[in-house]
Amino acid sequence: MEALSYFASSWIHPELLALTALGTFLGIYVGAIPGLSVTMAVSILISFTFSWDVNNALCLMVGIYMGGVYGGSRTAILLNIPGAPSAIATALDGYPMAQRGEAGQAIGLSTVMSVIGGFVGIIVLAVAAPTVSEFAIKFQPRDYLMLGLLGILLVGSLSGESLSKGIFAGALGILIGTVGLDPMTAEERFTFGVVELWNGINPVAVMIGMFGIAEALNQLHHLDKTAVKQKVDKIIPSWKDIKKYLPLSLQSSSIGVVVGSLPGTGGDIAALMAYDQAKRSTRNPEVPFGKGAREGLIAPEAANNAAVGGAYIPMLTLGIPGDAVTAVFIGALFIHGLNPGPMLLTEKPEMFWFTVGNLTLANIFVLIFGLTGIKLFTKIVEMPKGILIPLIFLLSIVGAYAINNSIADIWWMLGFGVLGYFMKLYGYQVGPVILGVILSRLIDENWRRAIMSERGEIDSLFVNLFASPLSVTLFCIICLVFISQTPIWTRWLKPRLIRS
Repeated sequence: MEALSYFASSWIHPELLALTALGTFLGIYVGAIPGLSVTMAVSILISFTFSWDVNNALCLMVGIYMGGVYGGSRTAILLNIPGAPSAIATALDGYPMAQRGEAGQAIGLSTVMSVIGGFVGIIVLAVAAPTVSEFAIKFQPRDYLMLGLLGILLVGSLSGESLSKGIFAGALGILIGTVGLDPMTAEERFTFGVVELWNGINPVAVMIGMFGIAEALNQLHHLDKTAVKQKVDKIIPSWKDIKKYLPLSLQSSSIGVVVGSLPGTGGDIAALMAYDQAKRSTRNPEVPFGKGAREGLIAPEAANNAAVGGAYIPMLTLGIPGDAVTAVFIGALFIHGLNPGPMLLTEKPEMFWFTVGNLTLANIFVLIFGLTGIKLFTKIVEMPKGILIPLIFLLSIVGAYAINNSIADIWWMLGFGVLGYFMKLYGYQVGPVILGVILSRLIDENWRRAIMSERGEIDSLFVNLFASPLSVTLFCIICLVFISQTPIWTRWLKPRLIRS
């Protein structure tokens, strides 16, 4: 009964309820603006709320976190500009749906499936936090390395019709991600003596340029094309659709929880992996993936919201952040005199159950606010090109500048926008580039750590891949995914598996 009373604290106190609602509402619209990240918003809030009661501060920050993760899908669907890296995969099929006049349905479907994913993450947090945290802590550097390599193999799902072009784009992304100081030795890499490149190239600037600016430049070819009238008479998905896509949503949510619970990963990697899994497991979709498939919208949205609950697991049970936002949350908890980690569950069980209840409440507010204002939002897509294109440029510039308050990020964003435009013009997908940028640091750092742990002996590293059941499992998955992208799979193995 005590756990239930702690769980319901933010539900029955009007002040806590209002702060959670306010945070969720603001989070949705902060998340929808490219460059204004949830991490930034929560970091700013710490300076305003350090003198507040801990429950009041957490309610506002949790609301912004839950709302912000979902909010990135709005501009991804309407303008092909992901509001956050976790919404990159959402844009791949969400934007084509908007181009068909189905923006309202896309937002409604993404909202409901995001909330389902959020609930799955919260349930796992409440029921299996210690078990999942024990699993997450078993990951060695070599396991994170293989996780990154597994992510790179997703390039096949994002490559469009040409795998070779996708591989080139992914390699380009990895190259971009390695610019800056070496994370281990602090030596310069690809900086050419330019001090401004020491911190590397911000992935968000690359993302905004390649999706936002490239799309605006591409739209210049279609100035005479009439905007598609959006269908907003049916926003809330039917029970039939929810039942149809529920298995995929649960499958994607499980991926989101597991990946989200691994320190240093997050919703962006979870969303891309869920998208790849959906593409592999969905037989005969009504619309091909990348052309507006609903499955391609549902999978990443369920996964990135489930990753929120997953990211809380190592934070609360081990004191290790699951992503950048929970790293900020750890700082906030320390400021308020709390020590997240193994002793929190025994010394402060009320804080654990308060957090679970508050996440649940924020997730409900995501559903309420996510299904409102859609008719107004869809008017953006119906704007004349002469207004819409400058709006995309303006949002992209504001978003790039907001990353670090730096003019340099605007120039990078514009440069990658032009590069993205020419890539699209010649049939190269920009998704693999962003994938490479996101995963390059994960692969780079853990390759170094894995080699250092084996004292520089590469053969010892490969031998130890088979010393752990977890490493063996990841290695086998990598082999299977790799084989599935070769002619052997399509010509021989896949037909036999289907017949069986």
